[in-house]
Amino acid sequence: HRSKQHNNHSIQNMKSFAATTTLALLAASANAFSPNFNDVKTLPGIVAPTGFFDPLGLAAKADEPTLKRYREAELTHGRVAMLAVVGFLVGEKVEGSSFLFDASIQGPAITHIPQVPVPFWFTLAIAIGALELRRAENGWVAPEDLPIGKPGLLLDSYVPGDLGFDPLGLKPSDGEEFNVMATRELQNGRLAMLAAAGFLAQEAVDGQGIIEHLTSSV
Repeated sequence: HRSKQHNNHSIQNMKSFAATTTLALLAASANAFSPNFNDVKTLPGIVAPTGFFDPLGLAAKADEPTLKRYREAELTHGRVAMLAVVGFLVGEKVEGSSFLFDASIQGPAITHIPQVPVPFWFTLAIAIGALELRRAENGWVAPEDLPIGKPGLLLDSYVPGDLGFDPLGLKPSDGEEFNVMATRELQNGRLAMLAAAGFLAQEAVDGQGIIEHLTSSV
């Protein structure tokens, strides 16, 4: 009976992780309920056991617009890191197969970049540029409207991370539930940033891929 309860609990955790990670990878709305950046200790992302963790005192030195930029940067880096972690694992898993550039990519993930055909990078650069331009238009004050000495201001109406893109309809309509999901996204993003850095360091040290490490230790 205990085993069955444990399995059900594990399945629920997996479903929750899959939902929040999918939300993040699709760059869905980070918070549609206007978090209060005047009270940083009420923002999503504060969890036990660390609670409000700011050993460098960055929040105390920042005004509201700066805190909004910090949160935008954290969400963006977390989402990129989650994609990077998936890219590491998938890229190494399918290497040598026709699925990836006609089997021309080999070795650990950190060696894949110079092996990728140049036209792919042009296509990728155009795609990223278009997405970043859309994000800037949605969230940032236009350069001609910026006060002197205050570059990079976010619009008052913009909620950090809210790109208005939720094709799967995962975003809860209840504010409390959404704050829980926003916290999960932040936590998954933070973990992914650590994981991506670890993957890079590990492969740089011994030249072995992450998949190779995982399979050799089983």
